Amino acid sequence: MDVGLIASNILSPPVLFFFLGMLAVFLKSDLEIPQPLPKLFSLYLLLAIGFKGGSELVKSGVSQEVVLTLLAAIMMACIVPIYTFFILKVKLDLYNAAAIAATYGSISAVTFITAGSFLNELGIDFSGYMVAALALMESPAIIVGLLLVKLFAIDKQDGDFSWSEVLREAFLNSSVFLLVGSLVIGALTGEKGWKLEEPFTQEIFYGVLTFFLLDMGLVAAARIKDLGKTGPFLISFSILTPLVNAAIGILLAKLIGMPQGNALLFSVLCASASYIAVPAAMRLTLPEANPSLYVTAALALTFPFNIIVGIPLYLYGIEMLWR
Repeated sequence: MDVGLIASNILSPPVLFFFLGMLAVFLKSDLEIPQPLPKLFSLYLLLAIGFKGGSELVKSGVSQEVVLTLLAAIMMACIVPIYTFFILKVKLDLYNAAAIAATYGSISAVTFITAGSFLNELGIDFSGYMVAALALMESPAIIVGLLLVKLFAIDKQDGDFSWSEVLREAFLNSSVFLLVGSLVIGALTGEKGWKLEEPFTQEIFYGVLTFFLLDMGLVAAARIKDLGKTGPFLISFSILTPLVNAAIGILLAKLIGMPQGNALLFSVLCASASYIAVPAAMRLTLPEANPSLYVTAALALTFPFNIIVGIPLYLYGIEMLWR
């Protein structure tokens, strides 16, 4: 593997600021981001990528590749929670297994954005409709995770939860709602709307991403000590699962005939884990599950692994397979 790819990814400003945030915690600096700002950054990133995705979707049209990619995205979002659930059940109880499985069936928008930045730096093109795949992979994992609880709960009373609340959280939580809404608006307004909003959705995008990753570094470092409580099983799971899912994603991308840029984004979506939408849903609908397990595994281990090693590694695999 070309170590230059890893170096190129690590030395990009957003990733370096992620490590700066971690370093601030380790050195006990008083650096902190005022709490309303990370939420604003998160909303901005979702709006910007959704809007751009809608515009690009109109530009590219609905081809066979687009349809197959979106179907593959939904399929992976449904299958990953199922197979990971049975692996997790070996060591964990029903609720924690379902919550972590749902977390790994869903996606990380920030990892997706970082992969897009990586491709831009390498000059590798990718299609805007991949944002639609991202949006479609947010919710199915939540529903599948809760279905697994419903099916495997020994005591029916334990599995009694409000389906209206589950569906509301899966489809109307703020991140999914804003992302899909921005995608639709971008598609409706097309090229004219994109030019009008470009100074807001394009020019300042990487600056906001950099600030957001600085905050992610602070949060990840603050939670990393929780990994010691999970033992080697969950730590191994947090590293091996992205590798397996990325490999499946790359094979599917090859079968569909995606270009290399799209294949990397698809494999990154398959390999990433949610630390925003799914934890929000799990805290509401599965209070029995321990948030320090599913949030820490996704945020403190899988997320850094993907942005440091995973993204260049997946691209290396794609380049080998596409030759």
